[in-house]
Amino acid sequence: MVILGLTGSIGMGKSTTATMLRRMGVPVHDADAAVHRLMASGGAAVATIEKAFPGTRGADGGIDRKALGAKVFQDPASLRRLEAILHPMVRAETAAFLRRQARMRHPLVVLDIPLLYETGAETRVDAVLVVTAPDFVQRGRVLKRTEMTQARLDAILAQQVSDHEKQRRADFVLKNGLSKGWALKRLKRIVKFARGLESRHWPPKYGMGME
Repeated sequence: MVILGLTGSIGMGKSTTATMLRRMGVPVHDADAAVHRLMASGGAAVATIEKAFPGTRGADGGIDRKALGAKVFQDPASLRRLEAILHPMVRAETAAFLRRQARMRHPLVVLDIPLLYETGAETRVDAVLVVTAPDFVQRGRVLKRTEMTQARLDAILAQQVSDHEKQRRADFVLKNGLSKGWALKRLKRIVKFARGLESRHWPPKYGMGME
């Protein structure tokens, strides 16, 4: 089973690409969605995060992401503390996902990881697909989001590996912002090629983080 990592900077169209992959029958694990589940009411991370960051539990019993963001945004030490809580839990969910897909004998699975290079996750996948788009397209998309400002976007980008560096390190690059038909054709070619790669990470070996 080949494991393909999917990543891209904010506003590049990664979520749209993940949707296209699912429609093509490729199983996709969404790390962001896993974090949302962990921090939602009843989530496994709620109590630990509330203990580490008092006052972040919301009225519904889950973590108030806005309150949490105010405590960790632009505070590297707090962000590392939060990551130390969440990353092992997300890794455990990912491992369970991979085991399920392996039992179903899928030849290719995708791990959608926004901060793939930032967290060193490229060492746990067989190849990386980076989604990119022109700068003006990226900024136009992101600045339409509620409560997003130019300053906040710049701060987010400053904490991420640059788009140029991601493309340089990628095995596959999907240029977004052109026609959807062109992107779909390119994505189908990437999937076909990826399915023929040699799997280096499944079945997992001790220490690979997939146990």
